[in-house]
Amino acid sequence: MANRLANETSPYLLQHAGNPVDWYPWGPEALEKARAEDKPMLVSIGYSACHWCHVMEHESFENPEIAAKMNDLFVNIKVDREERPDLDSLYMTAVQAMTGHGGWPLNVFLTPDGVPFYGGTYFPPEDRMGMPGFPKILDAVADAYRERRDEVDENAEQIRDLLRKVSSELPQESELGPGIMAAAVEQLESTFDPRNGGFGSAPKFPQPAIIEFLIRYAIRDDDERARTMARKTLDQMANGGIYDHIGGGFHRYAVDAVWLVPHFEKMLYDNAQLASAYLAGYQAFGDERYRAVAEETLDFVAQEMTDPRGGFYATLDADTEGEEGVFYTWTPGELEDALGASDAEIARVWFNVTPAGNFEGRSILSTPRTLLDVADRLSLNPDDLAQAIARIRKTLREVRSERVRPGRDEKVITAWNGMMLRAFADGSRILDRDDFRELGRKNAAFILEYVQRDGHLLRSWKDGDARIGGFLEDYALFVDGLLALYRATLESRWLVEGLRLTDIMVAEFADSNGAGFFDTASGHEALVARPRDLQDGATPSGNSAAAGDLLRLGAMTGNGDFSGRAVDLLRVMARTMREHPLAAGGYLNDLDFYLGPVKEIALAGDREDSALWALLDAVYDRYEPNSIVGYVDPGAPELLARLPFLQDRPAREGRATAYLCEHFACLPPVHDPEALLRQLTEGTGIAWRDV
Repeated sequence: MANRLANETSPYLLQHAGNPVDWYPWGPEALEKARAEDKPMLVSIGYSACHWCHVMEHESFENPEIAAKMNDLFVNIKVDREERPDLDSLYMTAVQAMTGHGGWPLNVFLTPDGVPFYGGTYFPPEDRMGMPGFPKILDAVADAYRERRDEVDENAEQIRDLLRKVSSELPQESELGPGIMAAAVEQLESTFDPRNGGFGSAPKFPQPAIIEFLIRYAIRDDDERARTMARKTLDQMANGGIYDHIGGGFHRYAVDAVWLVPHFEKMLYDNAQLASAYLAGYQAFGDERYRAVAEETLDFVAQEMTDPRGGFYATLDADTEGEEGVFYTWTPGELEDALGASDAEIARVWFNVTPAGNFEGRSILSTPRTLLDVADRLSLNPDDLAQAIARIRKTLREVRSERVRPGRDEKVITAWNGMMLRAFADGSRILDRDDFRELGRKNAAFILEYVQRDGHLLRSWKDGDARIGGFLEDYALFVDGLLALYRATLESRWLVEGLRLTDIMVAEFADSNGAGFFDTASGHEALVARPRDLQDGATPSGNSAAAGDLLRLGAMTGNGDFSGRAVDLLRVMARTMREHPLAAGGYLNDLDFYLGPVKEIALAGDREDSALWALLDAVYDRYEPNSIVGYVDPGAPELLARLPFLQDRPAREGRATAYLCEHFACLPPVHDPEALLRQLTEGTGIAWRDV
């Protein structure tokens, strides 16, 4: 018999709808029951692609005896962390404070008022490897709540105070300057893995915001250290098993230091950010391999993670029918069956497939050898080998498509869609892919039509249903995507929507007593504390994304309130940028934009004139992250009134015209793309911001 989760839309919650646990979704019904019966609540938080979430469900939540104990002792609540990042953030902070570590599944015990007093992550069904069994935990927590209530209440009050302090207090402000970026590069160099790329040892996570910062710094300061760290990491990730060499796209992270063995789930947010990082690498360094990885990643999302109406799906599971990674791995025999003996031999050497395998008797594909090395080993011409590899990949993709596919979480999450929108918009110009641009338009229109209510963004959509109010990251990252789409299309509607949503973001999320923003809107339900996440993690924090939006829109509109709010936030995060750059990649990119110089590019002319688009293409021919681009749109006079850098910029002589300015210094208007490229290369001579 299904429990209350049967009425939800989240695939993660629906996975638990048949459990014997009497699960509630988070909401008034569960909270009122806990208060009425004076029962503690067990809140279990996870997500659909989480391997250990599935393990704990099978071991404990499907176990009738354990479920009966849970139902007797607690009000049990299941939460999808992707739908409710506010709850996840608060209760993860609490568990980390109580235990020193965190992760998913996250299991936290609350008083009826929603205040945590005990928690942990994965619990086995019986005592194992020094961990107490879950039934023992349940009995101990329930006994403490009944018999030692004063201790529980005291502990809960301490955690409440901690959470409120974390959400209200800000780091001390520091001055901004280029020295922060130099210090960040030194810190990154101290943890950089020169052999394998990336930072630290196993497990190793992609750091796309850091990669983009290093690319920015390498170009800005001609810094060889930053260039090496960025390129080595891009190269090694693209060669490793974390990259899907057959279908494109990236898995979540590597469990080892060499990027070989991944956790096999594919997250939209990783692929969005990594596509952008490889696009930046291609623009900055001209490496065709980076272009290919970016394009293959975007093709993967377009083909496998896109709703017909235009939304981008959240995740692909790690498991296929309970086996992790089986969809992506191969044996020598499977290669020979698919390819025949000759091509199978090439595939075995190129993808490093062995009889013993490198993952549970099978091989994760990787490309540790260069084309020339493999050509020499196989006595082949390199051009012939490249053609064979392309043929092999196509065949393996077709064969693999017949396998049972991993599960797909078809939630459309606004924040993650914003990141993917940016990647498709930028990629459409950088890669000359009109279909990517059309997909970007379709996605933006989808979010604005289906994932809004009364002009306000909602968090997510699934099967025609969108229920939860948007969070700071939803506004900030979707606005970033809209700004990228405006640059790629010169269509004013996207900028108009971006400005409208930014005004809402400032009005409803800004801290009226200090710098920055809260994660929840002012009208959001009252929780134990109003969460505020300042540090960047696997995704940019809502605060760093908001700062980036405000700096860019401040430069475009001349709105000093926008720029001032962003600068105040950067000052608060200056020490973190300097000392802990891995937690501040987004802010470092924001700081680079703030320090400038910002290139202002105004384009005027007939939209039907190919010369206008040739000028825009010239802008994308260079790596220019610190630029703003606008179109003098005669059909949008109200918008032009808000954009000083576009005013008094006519199409001269009836021809498409480009104007380049930097900090009130302008170069002569040009009509020719080559002339614009020369101006972008030489600039106006303006140096870094004087701070």
